[in-house]
Amino acid sequence: MKIKLLRSDKIYKKIALSEKTKRSDIYRYEMMKPFEYKWNLINVPIKAKKKGGYDVVMASDMLGVLHPEKIDNQHMKNIDSISDENLWKDCEKTIRKSFERFEKINFKFETQDYLFTLLLANPDNQFVKMSNGYSGDGGIPGYILLSLVPNDYTLSRAQAALAHECHHNIRWQFQKWHMGVTLADMMISEGLAENFATEMYGEELVGPWVGKTDAETLKLIKPIIKDGLEVTGFENMTAYLYGDTTARIMGYPEVGLPYCAGYACGYYLIKHYLKNTGKTIEDATLTNTEDIMKEVESFWNE
Repeated sequence: MKIKLLRSDKIYKKIALSEKTKRSDIYRYEMMKPFEYKWNLINVPIKAKKKGGYDVVMASDMLGVLHPEKIDNQHMKNIDSISDENLWKDCEKTIRKSFERFEKINFKFETQDYLFTLLLANPDNQFVKMSNGYSGDGGIPGYILLSLVPNDYTLSRAQAALAHECHHNIRWQFQKWHMGVTLADMMISEGLAENFATEMYGEELVGPWVGKTDAETLKLIKPIIKDGLEVTGFENMTAYLYGDTTARIMGYPEVGLPYCAGYACGYYLIKHYLKNTGKTIEDATLTNTEDIMKEVESFWNE
């Protein structure tokens, strides 16, 4: 298995010291070109055919990554924050530790090459604000991204967030992606990933996508989510997974749910499943959605 770290800090320094007109192309071809396969799968070109068209720079900006044209000498402090050698060593260690847990139970990895990088998030982006300044992306096996506004809070949670994304890389090699993926599939994926992360790094580092939902709110959101478990299509699942505010921003239907309700519900559903079955998180990861759902009927009535 090969793990490659793309040192974004070095690329960001190059961007910051370049003319504004050249920054997007440096980001496009040096930072995102190595992730081209991932972007192609979601129909995002590395460069738009027409100037100002939709491409990887625009998509990144919409997702909350700091626009390369805004990166100049004033951002050197943040770039220095992600230049720490120990940070990158810890990231590689987390990826290896995550995968080793599944190698020990003889999971057959279809993907052997993994690429990781760490991106600067835009502190003014609403999605970034809702996630307390950090998030990740690991849904396509072989590609792992973290995005954060560097500070003591986000950097202290980076490894737990990375473990979550590594888990997605594993789960989606077992539970194959297809056009009929349901809310139940997605919710269980997120619940498994966050339980894996907290098992590795402690529940005190649970992500805001779970931590912002208290016990009383959980009781209120369960019936709504249960009614939507068979929903398909990202546009229809968005409100269930990420909440109405995110759905509204993206122009998708709202269903009456707060921030990341589906993530929180998935987290506690998987906790319930692990307790009731006695399975390890690794065994649960290699259990399909239907079999997990059969074991959690009592969860909805708690």
